[in-house]
Amino acid sequence: MPLGVIEWTSIVEALLFAAGDEGLSLKQLIAVLEIEEREVIEILDDLNRMYQENARGIELVEVAGHFQLTTKKSHSAYLKKLVESPGNGSLSQAALETLAIVAYRQPITRAEIEEIRGVKTERPIQTLVTKILIKEVGRAEGTGRAILYGTTKEFLEYFGLKSIKELPPLPDKSDDDFDNEEADLFFEKFNETFEDLT
Repeated sequence: MPLGVIEWTSIVEALLFAAGDEGLSLKQLIAVLEIEEREVIEILDDLNRMYQENARGIELVEVAGHFQLTTKKSHSAYLKKLVESPGNGSLSQAALETLAIVAYRQPITRAEIEEIRGVKTERPIQTLVTKILIKEVGRAEGTGRAILYGTTKEFLEYFGLKSIKELPPLPDKSDDDFDNEEADLFFEKFNETFEDLT
């Protein structure tokens, strides 16, 4: 039985949500949905209309040829209050691990972070971007032009550093030898540093 408009918009919404801040290109959506380009465009238009007509807090945007779901700019003042509220001061273990990788390996893509951590990293990245500890610093070369992440001025202020060069050195090992044991040591060392600086 063919899917209706509501089912298609629901599927595309789920795909865009799962893709996170990297979004999905029209080509990627066509490949996953296995339907014609014009149909995908119609679905995106329907989804966009749904957000606009129903006064939702999320909107569909196109950035560098990729479609993504973002919070509405008109709500930024409230999002800022949430970030700055006292209850949001601590970082989860996953966020700390992600922040450590970005700090020492920047600029770095989400896929490269996930390769080091061995798990999905979308939520920790979203947390760190929301807390203005990391930001998009460019796009990687090659297919998909993935977002590159780096630390922010706020990161330096948060940790009381004058520059990224003041981060404590980690054990010397080549990039090709970054195994699970080193990764554990890497996170442990960063956690110790985090505790010392906060």
